[in-house]
Amino acid sequence: MSGRRRTLVVAGNGMVGHRLLETLVERGATAEWDIVTFCEEPRVAYDRVALSSLFAGASPEDLELVRPGFFEQVGLSVHVGDAVTTLDRERGCVVSQRGVRVDYDAVVLATGSVPFVPPVPGRDARGCFVYRTVDDLEAIRDFATATGCRVGAVVGGGLLGLEAANALKSLGLETHVVEFAPRLMPAQIDDRGSAALRSRVEELGVVVHTGTATSEIVRGSDGRVKGMRFTAASPQGAAPEDLSVDLVVFSAGIRPRDDLARSAGLAMGERGGVVVDEACRTSDPAVYAIGECALAVGRLWGLVAPGYQMAAVVADRILGGDRSFTGSDLSTKLKLMGVDVASFGDAFGTTPGAEAITFDDPVTKVYKRVVVGPAPAAADGRTSGRTSGRTSGTTSVRPVLGGILVGDATMYDTLVQMSRGAMPTPERLELLIFPARTTGEGAGAGLGVGALAGNALICSCNTVTKEQICAAVADGCTDVAGVKACTRAGTGCGGCIPLVSGLVRHELLAAGVEVRNDLCEHFAFSRQELFDIVRAQRIGSFSELLSAHGRGRGCEICKPAVASMLATLGDAYILDGEQASLQDTNDHFLANLQRDGTYSVVPRVPGGEITPDQLIAIGHVAKDFGLYTKITGGQRIDLFGARVDQLPHIWQRLVDAGMESGHAYGKALRTVKSCVGRNWCRFGVQDSTALAIDLELRYRGLRSPHKVKAAVSGCSRECAEAQSKDFGVIATEQGWNLYVCGNGGLKPQHGVLLASDIDRETVIRYLDRFLMFYIRTADRLERTATWLNKLDGGLDYLRRVVVDDCLGLCAEFEVDMARHVAGYRCEWKATIEDPERMARFRTFVNSDRTDDNVVFVTERGQPRPAYAHEKPDPALLALGGTP
Repeated sequence: MSGRRRTLVVAGNGMVGHRLLETLVERGATAEWDIVTFCEEPRVAYDRVALSSLFAGASPEDLELVRPGFFEQVGLSVHVGDAVTTLDRERGCVVSQRGVRVDYDAVVLATGSVPFVPPVPGRDARGCFVYRTVDDLEAIRDFATATGCRVGAVVGGGLLGLEAANALKSLGLETHVVEFAPRLMPAQIDDRGSAALRSRVEELGVVVHTGTATSEIVRGSDGRVKGMRFTAASPQGAAPEDLSVDLVVFSAGIRPRDDLARSAGLAMGERGGVVVDEACRTSDPAVYAIGECALAVGRLWGLVAPGYQMAAVVADRILGGDRSFTGSDLSTKLKLMGVDVASFGDAFGTTPGAEAITFDDPVTKVYKRVVVGPAPAAADGRTSGRTSGRTSGTTSVRPVLGGILVGDATMYDTLVQMSRGAMPTPERLELLIFPARTTGEGAGAGLGVGALAGNALICSCNTVTKEQICAAVADGCTDVAGVKACTRAGTGCGGCIPLVSGLVRHELLAAGVEVRNDLCEHFAFSRQELFDIVRAQRIGSFSELLSAHGRGRGCEICKPAVASMLATLGDAYILDGEQASLQDTNDHFLANLQRDGTYSVVPRVPGGEITPDQLIAIGHVAKDFGLYTKITGGQRIDLFGARVDQLPHIWQRLVDAGMESGHAYGKALRTVKSCVGRNWCRFGVQDSTALAIDLELRYRGLRSPHKVKAAVSGCSRECAEAQSKDFGVIATEQGWNLYVCGNGGLKPQHGVLLASDIDRETVIRYLDRFLMFYIRTADRLERTATWLNKLDGGLDYLRRVVVDDCLGLCAEFEVDMARHVAGYRCEWKATIEDPERMARFRTFVNSDRTDDNVVFVTERGQPRPAYAHEKPDPALLALGGTP
């Protein structure tokens, strides 16, 4: 080995460039190489994938990827705020923007990409931005705040475009998305998937213009953006009207940043990009290129995972290895504006003989498409109805080639593994994309991490397989954190964490290692075990439980969980004594905290039935306190904008009108919706409103592991949507059908039928048992749908417990529920009747002053919180805040 130290120059310190440095250091390259990095931005590498989190409260420091002291290691140096501008291959040196010259033995170009800005007139007007770096996002925020922007538009409806739209929305701007293609995210999802995504995005208040080309950015006399003009993207389309905007963000794709390589005379692709071979070498053997600037395997790669794989290849080659880059999996799962979107494999079905299985629900706006290939030929040359799949030793009908998931990506990990041939494909593949079921045919039999092949790729970002994770567990890693440190799995985008967690648990169980489900570090018990301890030993306080069965002082996990148990098993006021310090933010003030520091108040409206006098009382309260009013999905009225000190006074007025707490703030029963039933509806067969009221008054205030929602429908037309609730009752000619464990929201799941044609008394008896069984056995923050999905034996077992009393516990369940019903007290009423309890409702503990930061503007005739750039409405100051 030569004694001369060699020099490696890395041009670029983005995510991929830094991953190269980390890999080289881990493999000991600094023993022989001096590694010099040039970082053009004023900060070292940060997580560009999480860039939008800057608009959700994160700071630039939160995104940093460089651990403290990294560049202080021997053999490493970095030039921050300085880019390589000249690559002199003849002299073997680089020169930076600041004139720094470094002679090299090898160079790695990790210059990334630049945003594409369409060549439209006016694109350089003040108020036009791109969405690529921390500086870009800070400039957008500063401009919007300083100039009082009201309307913003994003040019580009792809992945980054929708992230940019979400950022503008978070700044309080009316937001428009302008996309040239006929659909959103045209590179990842098809027309129907895009329609589902568009519906969800528009529900959030974002205006979408597809099939639209921006023809001009109109600027005012001050040089600022004033508006946009458009043309139709196709001759058949109609151009939208001109749009008045204050701010424009261009997010219409990226282009490889290859100017340095081009000026150095390296081979380039026709449409840009530095041409590299399987070693990621350019046309000059001393120069490598990785990430978004590289044209590898005949294409450009715009995701971080392929870039990480290229970095691993170059590190290996520099150290004398022979690793190659032959392509990368472009499967991706994202959450855009709160919506799950995933695309994998041959999503558009371009493979000859491919067909698609689709599920499209326009109501829940969930779309799923799984592309399957032709059935493999049998040994006799015929296409077999049941033939060997791509995983050795397994059988399947037709192999999974790819797919698209919008609104519900629960099965993403499983389907991706099937598309890679790492997991057998079931015969009834369609059952994997239909709404979740817990029992019956296709309910997951044969699936799970145990069915994965050993070479299944678990972490695409870091190319970590199942075998590597299993080996790490065998070597002593007993949790996800240990596996991440050992293998790097889950340290990229983080999307594989659920799969990694499942593998760790599976391997530990297979090895006979006890896998605990402790509530937190302070209690060596699960939530179910702690509940049983509190109940059996009649423990009345957190301190008593901690002293006898825990350690330390408790945390934000165990305190609210135990508070919920104590509230379920007792009838004490939840804010008395020690209990007050255990509560979550909302329970702490018996109201829901909003983004501006005010609270919302939701009185109970049992079954959705309310009197005119109560409506008038709510209206007077809203007007007198300057509150925003909105009808909720649970048939109630929500009053927004109340200060802490106003809450008891609002409650007093509502209680005087015959109303009580709706427990919208607690993990408890929320509402029991209903239709009008047979009393009014010509289709109704039972009195659904009366039953809904009785059920809501029976279970009001019942604390549980998570919120509980319910509904009662008066006929099979199902106007109350009972099958999407934690429990739902639907009238029949003979009585009532009882459904349980449904769920709306992010991951919808239909309820399952527990019992049919039962009478009213049986409905209540079964519900008493069901709810107490759920409360005793579910994990913290676990909805009934998830609880049932994890319950051994599924619906059949639940039915045997609740209906057949196979555990002999139903009498206890009924006694517990009867105690709850008898001990119920309205928490609002209990507060306003006690001056000491009233005293806690103040903004500052040492002053009676109100919060000067609570200010509002008027919108559509109602108050809403003012954004930083808006001038408060003087008429609202006396009601919702102070000047």
